[in-house]
Amino acid sequence: MKVEVQSKKGLRTILSIIVDKKTIQNKMDERLNELQKEVSLKGFRTGKVPTSVIKSQFGKSIYGEVIDKILRETSTKAIEEKKIKIAGQPKIDLKTFGEGKDLNYELQIDSLPDIKLKSFEKYRAVEYKVKIEDKIINEKLNELSNQNKQFEDKKENEQAKIGDQVVFDYSATVDGNKFEGSEGKGVQLELGKDLFLKGFDKQLVGVKKNEIKNLDAVLPANHPKKELANKKTIFKCKILNVKKAKKNIIDDNFAKIMGAKDLNDLKRLIENQISSQYLQALNSITKKEILDQIEKNHTLDLPKSLIDQEISIMTQSLKNEEKEKHKTNNEKIAKSRIKLGLILNEYGEKNKLKVSDEEVRAEIQKQIKGMPGQEKMVLDYYQKNPSASQSLKGSIYEEKIITLIKSKIKLETKNINTKEAERIISEFNKLNVDQTKTKKTESPDKNKVKLKKISKK
Repeated sequence: MKVEVQSKKGLRTILSIIVDKKTIQNKMDERLNELQKEVSLKGFRTGKVPTSVIKSQFGKSIYGEVIDKILRETSTKAIEEKKIKIAGQPKIDLKTFGEGKDLNYELQIDSLPDIKLKSFEKYRAVEYKVKIEDKIINEKLNELSNQNKQFEDKKENEQAKIGDQVVFDYSATVDGNKFEGSEGKGVQLELGKDLFLKGFDKQLVGVKKNEIKNLDAVLPANHPKKELANKKTIFKCKILNVKKAKKNIIDDNFAKIMGAKDLNDLKRLIENQISSQYLQALNSITKKEILDQIEKNHTLDLPKSLIDQEISIMTQSLKNEEKEKHKTNNEKIAKSRIKLGLILNEYGEKNKLKVSDEEVRAEIQKQIKGMPGQEKMVLDYYQKNPSASQSLKGSIYEEKIITLIKSKIKLETKNINTKEAERIISEFNKLNVDQTKTKKTESPDKNKVKLKKISKK
């Protein structure tokens, strides 16, 4: 194999590579000998088919297979020989090839830039600590109480009203016929929430225990059985019980039902959970403040292949007219991401930061605990998508780097309340509109935070 630098401009290098025909023929002979042991053709015993016969029947495909392998092996060897740190997938341009000829091709390579890291010691950033007001904690306690109502039996002849719980069995029919899932036992509905079928709750208002009532309903458009979607249905309901809500007393016993030690512990858990949600948004702002300074204070040549690849990933769900409309901005964002990624990675390597498999597993477990009832779904997602685990590993690695940088810079701590946190997050969103995203840095507005049973783990 002969390797020469054909041209070098900026980060792009073109290598000229020649593999002589004798080497190619030897590889062909090796492959033919391998196939002779495996091929079975009519008129020959397995392992006894002459190589000349194999070549006459499969020669073109064997040559293609051999050339493909030679290209992979020689291009890798050429890159190692020239000590090029590649960025993205090199491009191969075949010049001459064919049986009985030398293989001559060019390898177009984009290399990673040399990065000279500058000191972060003069950087400034603000880190926030959020104080959750008692009013918000008490509102959340009341919300938890409403979400976890306890019910007690109403008197025998008392009618059901909005807010009551009705327990019933049902048998449903469409056009007089039963269907899969047409029967239910011991169904519990809190009237007014409309969680079963649209308009179903209202028809149960006024029912009494032991009453039998027919209800009209329409099955949903997204019913798993397409033939039943939007079908008018008659539900024959036998009312087993009617219950009224008991007023929860928010005390130590209620706290224990919610998974806390006592009421003070429950308040602390609520405060920590809301605070952590605010901090997740505020930490993104601190991180961007640091990244903006890193980007401003470093100058890099960027490989075009990496920029093109990033733009492709960013805009894969956009229509062509949208891509063209935001072309300049998308390129700017892509360059920023590539530049910061290269600098952060260099800093991580310089400081020998690594992410262990155990750290990845721990993060997955953390996500699982944060999604009660969906544990299996989260676990299956990571088991079936190795790329998701790899992406998670990259996120953990980046956070390690940012944490290390924070320890090197002047970090001012600001204690703020939730109103100030809302203002900071809102102003950040107004100033940082990303054309490739619709998701903003979310504030944990008290009306959006949905706390159920709180895990202390």
